[in-house]
Amino acid sequence: MADPVVKDIIAEQTERQHKKQQRDYWIRIGAALIGFIVVITVVNIQSGGSFLEAHNLLRVLRQITTQAILAFGQTFVIITSGIDLSVGSLVSLTGVVMALIANSLHIGGFPLIAVTLLCGLAVGALAGYINSVPVVRLNLPPFITTLAMMLMALGLSYKLSHGRPVGLQSTDFQNIGIGTFLGPLFEKTSIPGVPIVVIWMIVIAVFASILLMKTRFGRYVFALGGNEEAARLAGINVARVKTLVYVISGMCAAIAGFLLMALFSSGSPQTGTGDELLESIAAVVVGGTSLMGGRGSIIGTFFGALLIGVLYNVMNLINVESYTQKIVLGAVILLAVILDELRKRYLQKA
Repeated sequence: MADPVVKDIIAEQTERQHKKQQRDYWIRIGAALIGFIVVITVVNIQSGGSFLEAHNLLRVLRQITTQAILAFGQTFVIITSGIDLSVGSLVSLTGVVMALIANSLHIGGFPLIAVTLLCGLAVGALAGYINSVPVVRLNLPPFITTLAMMLMALGLSYKLSHGRPVGLQSTDFQNIGIGTFLGPLFEKTSIPGVPIVVIWMIVIAVFASILLMKTRFGRYVFALGGNEEAARLAGINVARVKTLVYVISGMCAAIAGFLLMALFSSGSPQTGTGDELLESIAAVVVGGTSLMGGRGSIIGTFFGALLIGVLYNVMNLINVESYTQKIVLGAVILLAVILDELRKRYLQKA
């Protein structure tokens, strides 16, 4: 047990540091928003006004949905100085599992969708828990443990699906994947409906932001990333918090797998083997979350994902070939990391 006086002092210091982080957070968000508006304005001028068309903006939002949801979960992990390399493979595994479960159930409509999603969330949460055990109990590097889970989840997804996409027998999921909110209302006008997957992304972003910024658990996450030993002395259950952040990351991967399964009407072992992992980490870093832990936000991560989506969209509009696009994305990530390191050194000198 920690000494009560020491515990109170550390708790007070943690609270003061948290308030300073919140103040810095809103300053960074404001600066990022101004910079983003400037970039959008320049891009729209260069594209002759086509970028800010409603259809193109919704296309960008639809394209970043999976990466953004993965990045929201990844944000919790990275703030605690961890990393989750398994999210891409968990998208594949949960998608295959949910497709198999959906095909085995003899129900339809909302009950089918709800049971399928809950089963996927359970698989994602279990994988996240398994990721956390070696980190919490044995103090092993998250890089190694989540790399192992990445390989196991990918192999299991291929084994369960026999290497082929598992097609959905029910059409109840189609509206989630390709449907739009208020689409029928505006179908005879030039105003497009909002894709349902975008609404999912916004709801998850709001919930994750409240959890991180407005709850005791969120404060514990920041305290862990800032100084794990101080957090332990303050009476924070470090093991529980670390476990929960990996569980959250696994559940976000399951939601992404669910939306992709609904989009393609199948669960495929190849779904999450693309750039989902890299782009989710890139969105977190570009969004201002420190890889050293202790600093970050869901709103920043969303803007990071949006910026990456805008970059891809603009490069497609001006016909930049795919290999060059990878170079540009890599340069953006490197620049974000360098700026974060320079900022940290400046604050240390100040």
